Amino acid sequence: MPEMHFKIRWPDSSESLCYSPSLVIKDYFQPGRSYALDDFVGRSREALNIASERVRHKYGYACSGALDQLAQIEADAMRFWEEQTPTVTVIEFIE
Repeated sequence: MPEMHFKIRWPDSSESLCYSPSLVIKDYFQPGRSYALDDFVGRSREALNIASERVRHKYGYACSGALDQLAQIEADAMRFWEEQTPTVTVIEFIE
């Protein structure tokens, strides 16, 4: 299964390198584009759950790496919920 990473910039300008076990992330994000925080988290949730299910379909078990990454994104996003119109920028895809 082709895995990939994607680099993001949070509203405070900090950056994170995120993991996906599938290229499905490319269907949900575009490099250089900013997303409202809630939209970014929702898209991440959908894409990483699909990626995990693709692993389950192929290997018979969910991808803990995808689920761990989703949990980290959700935890990091909590820091910014109170900000006015927070956005997350997808910087690049790394394959």
